[in-house]
Amino acid sequence: MATRRSPLALAQTEAVAASLRLAGHEAELLELTTTGDRWSASGRDPAPDRGLFVKELEEALLDGRAHLAVHSAKDLPGELPEGLAVLAVPPREDPRDVLVGPVGGLGALPVDSAVATGSPRRAAQILAARPDLRVVPIRGNVGTRLDKLARGEADALVLAAAGLRRLGIAPEGAMPLPVEVSTPAPGQGLLALEGRAGDREVAEAVAPLDDPVAHACLLAERALLAGLGGGCMTPVGALCEPHDGGLRLTAFAGTPDGVRAERVVREGPRSAPEALGAAAAAALAGVMG
Repeated sequence: MATRRSPLALAQTEAVAASLRLAGHEAELLELTTTGDRWSASGRDPAPDRGLFVKELEEALLDGRAHLAVHSAKDLPGELPEGLAVLAVPPREDPRDVLVGPVGGLGALPVDSAVATGSPRRAAQILAARPDLRVVPIRGNVGTRLDKLARGEADALVLAAAGLRRLGIAPEGAMPLPVEVSTPAPGQGLLALEGRAGDREVAEAVAPLDDPVAHACLLAERALLAGLGGGCMTPVGALCEPHDGGLRLTAFAGTPDGVRAERVVREGPRSAPEALGAAAAAALAGVMG
C-alpha cells in the first residue's frame, strides 16, 4: 500500500491497512516522498503541476511496486492517469475547514490580522469574507503549522477538521468555518483508495470499505473539479451531501485575492453524481475564466 510519509498520511493508511488485515488480507506500507512533500519543504514558489502529492504513489501503482494507494481525496487532480481508478471511498470524516485562533472565530479577528494557509482556495474565501485581513503562506504538516502559529508567525490558521480528528489533535480556540463561508476542497474529509483499473482481486478486497454515498459525493465533487480544469492548488471548493433521497452540491470558485468569488448550490439524483458536478462547473465557469 503506497502512502506519503507525513504523520497524517501514515495514520490514514494504517487505519485502512488495519481494516484489511482484520478481513484476512496482507497489508504492508510502502512509504514514499512525493513531489509535493519536497516542494512543501523547499520553500520554493510557485507550486509544481497538478497531482503534486500523489504522482509518486500513482507511479508505484503503475510499475507494480504497490497494489493500492491511500490518498486524502482532496489531493487527487481532476483526472486520473490512464489505467488507474478509485476503487473504494470509506465513510467521510468532518469535511469542514477549521479556524485556529482567538475565541470567536473569523468574525473576532481584528482588522489586518494575519491568517495563515497554504491553500489558494482557503485564501480566496477568507479574503472574500474578510477583505480587511491578510493571508500569509504556510507549509508543512499539521504539527509544524500549529507550532508556527504558537510562535506568533500568524494570528490564526486554517486547517482541515478531518486531519485534526484523524491525528487526535484538538487545538485550543479551533472553530469550524461554515460551508457558506469556506467551502471545503473537493474530496476533503474523504479517503480515496486508488488501484489499477482491472485488478479484480484488490477491488474485491477493498469493496467492503466502500461507502456508496461517500463514493457518489466524491464523483460529483471531482466532476466539478474536472469541469473547471482544477487541481489541489486551484481556488475551487465543493461539498456534496445526501439530501431528500438525492444529492446536494455546494460549489465555490474564485480568484486567489478573493475579489471574484461565487458560490452555487445544485441538486440532483444520487444515480448521476457526475452530471451534478458538471452542472455546477458550468455555472461557475465564468468565474474561473
